[in-house]
Amino acid sequence: MNAEYTTEAPLVHGRLSLAQIEELVAKPLDTKPDKKFFIALTISGSFLLIGAVLLALSFYKGVGLWGNNQPVGWGFPIVNFVFWIGIGHAGTLISAILFLLRQKWRTGIARFAEAMTIFAVMCAGIFPIIHIGRPWLGGYLIPYPNQHGVWVNFTSPLIWDVFAVSTYFTVSLVFWYTGLIPDFATLRDRTTHKIKKAVYAFFSLGWRHSNRHWQHYEKAYVLLAGFATPLVLSVHTIVSFDFAVSILPGWHTTIFPPYFVAGAIFSGFAMVVTVLILVRKIFNLENIITLNHLEKMNKIIIATSLMVGYSYAMEFFMAWYSGVPEEQFVFINRAFGPYAWAYWIMVSCNVLIPQLFWFKKIRRTIPAMMVIVILVNVGMWFERFVIVVTSLHRDFLPSSWGMYVPTIYDLGILLGSFGLFFTLVILFTKSLPVVSIAEIKAVADGAQPTHHGGESND
Repeated sequence: MNAEYTTEAPLVHGRLSLAQIEELVAKPLDTKPDKKFFIALTISGSFLLIGAVLLALSFYKGVGLWGNNQPVGWGFPIVNFVFWIGIGHAGTLISAILFLLRQKWRTGIARFAEAMTIFAVMCAGIFPIIHIGRPWLGGYLIPYPNQHGVWVNFTSPLIWDVFAVSTYFTVSLVFWYTGLIPDFATLRDRTTHKIKKAVYAFFSLGWRHSNRHWQHYEKAYVLLAGFATPLVLSVHTIVSFDFAVSILPGWHTTIFPPYFVAGAIFSGFAMVVTVLILVRKIFNLENIITLNHLEKMNKIIIATSLMVGYSYAMEFFMAWYSGVPEEQFVFINRAFGPYAWAYWIMVSCNVLIPQLFWFKKIRRTIPAMMVIVILVNVGMWFERFVIVVTSLHRDFLPSSWGMYVPTIYDLGILLGSFGLFFTLVILFTKSLPVVSIAEIKAVADGAQPTHHGGESND
């Protein structure tokens, strides 16, 4: 295990021994938090506090504090729900699908993407519950035998969401934890702190880096990756059914499932790049999370941007080809109606601006990259806003038309969800390795097993 990284290795530039790799990745866990950490935690914690206070007021006074009205019964809560579920897609894609495709470049970013998946789904899960109006009754969404013989409406796509999102969260959590087990053992063996050693020993489940452990681990990891892969497609497909199975113009379309999946991967990769840029700088991980990683992710952003742009064009084509006046009106209204500003922000951020990544210099320049991926996330949030609001505020009857204006409570709760997400990300970076030590070692050592090899000593 004395091999060194060279410029030929796919993960780093320069020369790092395996011991140096372990030290570099584990260093944030061993050192005391610095000023940058506390500043970031204070900012994200402040956003979280604002959201929590406004959410508590919403519980106390009711959802009438929000901008939801008739005809826009679905407002910010569902927009935010779909947005955060989309953010959570990149983690499973990077970890499971790229692992099954034997893409070694995923090793430097997979752990972080997996954690972001879990945090994003946690943020997403808040919004359907508060949208109920009586969140303490949220348990009734889960079908269970009861003496009243009252069951949930299994034909409702909102119930399908309960199954899809809870399954996705559970599998993602188990997948993430399984990948952490070898690293918990490594941290257990290197720490001298008694409490930390006891905690790492508990979560490492008696891992000893033996050949038998690795063999069982490989099988379990492949099975979990295979199980998680269809979830990438199924979860956002089912989320799209919230809209597609209705008869409302602008929603009743068969393109929504693949369109939503492509958009979810698009926004998820953009968020991973956004946060990785900050993490690699703050924790000096430029030799582990390299520009090559970010460039490959930017290429996927280009591909999914083209898919999303194609979907936008096909929506207009299908509305025209359908010959349904109401359907045609909805799309004309989106582009030239009172919410046209939101529509053109969406098109600019999601279709036009990402095309700058065709230029290699921009694709590998951190400041330009940061601006573009932030704008992509802005555009994807507006995509969900456009789908929800512009389809609802003017439907079949002109007499029932209305406008939707979010209130300070809507904006504050959205801000609070970002606060929760970034607070969890920041705490994760100081409590667990942001990249997989075992994976990095395996690739650096020239190991050839399907996943983590290289430390097989019985």
